[in-house]
Amino acid sequence: MALSPKTKYNIKRILPFGVIWLILGALFLTVEHLALGNQKNALNSAIKLQPDVVLFALTGVTIIGLLVGCIEVLVLRPLFDRKNFATKIISKFFIYFFFFLIVILITYPIAASIEMDISIWDQKVRNRYFDFFLSVTNLSAMIQLGFSLIVSLLYSEISNNVGQNVLLNFFTGKYHKPVVENRIFMFVDMKDSTTIAEQLGTEEYFKFLRSYYGAFSNAIVKNHGEVYQYVGDEIVITWTLKNGLRDNNCIQCFFDMKSDLYKKGHMYLKKFNMQPDFKAALHFGQVTTGEIGVLKKDIFFTGDVLNTTARILGLCSTYKEDILLSKALAHKIMLDNNYSFKALGEHRLKGKAAIVEIVSLLKNP
Repeated sequence: MALSPKTKYNIKRILPFGVIWLILGALFLTVEHLALGNQKNALNSAIKLQPDVVLFALTGVTIIGLLVGCIEVLVLRPLFDRKNFATKIISKFFIYFFFFLIVILITYPIAASIEMDISIWDQKVRNRYFDFFLSVTNLSAMIQLGFSLIVSLLYSEISNNVGQNVLLNFFTGKYHKPVVENRIFMFVDMKDSTTIAEQLGTEEYFKFLRSYYGAFSNAIVKNHGEVYQYVGDEIVITWTLKNGLRDNNCIQCFFDMKSDLYKKGHMYLKKFNMQPDFKAALHFGQVTTGEIGVLKKDIFFTGDVLNTTARILGLCSTYKEDILLSKALAHKIMLDNNYSFKALGEHRLKGKAAIVEIVSLLKNP
């Protein structure tokens, strides 16, 4: 059975935790091996670094990293989403601290039994564990685990703020040199945002916006979209041309966003006494993608397609349509019986010399 886009998305968020812990675990074991040399100076409580023990240790820390990733992504991140940075880090650190005590309680006797080649239930293993618990070796292990945890939590916060794909692209250097690629862009603009902002006031409007954007998350992930940027009440979503056309992801995303927002309508009416709605425009074209910035790095797209899409969005009000596309993009989309296009003619967009043909998109009953 194929994995759902959301499951794939969560797996991509969790795997880096396992990689972080594996790399740091290997680093700590290497440093320990170099420090101990032939291990004549090793404490009795220290596990000798035999090949099978090293394999067990690296497998163990990777599994711990993946468990931390699962807990972080699926449980703790949603719970602490609205907390400040310091509260998140400190609270999570103590939660994981008790988790690590349990992990060490389980894993150390296993490692000791492997090294001594005896049963885990042997009295010698229990004696070894008690010696370990009160030793500097235990303190060293906790420091190593604590350091790995801090790195993991910092990674989690950074990826949550800049975006998983953006952070991965920085690490891999994908856009260190500018890359020319074809992309689809969807500009999404809230309707009547000025009126809503005036009625709600600054603080309530911010809460309204945060909830409004949050309602789109599942639809964007489900349809393989990437959030390029938030600009006030506008969100820009992008796809590589291949991902956007596959299964009509770029247009299905729009309707899924509409559906998810509609389902939360009663919540908006109850909490804010109004229900948000939006319009959108889609176009595709060639962009140059690369890292930009000195004081703050970002992945930046530049190309005529962005300006053109923004101009098409402005026509939504003119035609009283919720979604408009360039005819060039419409020609590339293989519609099924659920959708149909309606031609709206040629337009010379503001600031553009070339004429662009526009179509609206209807979802058939």
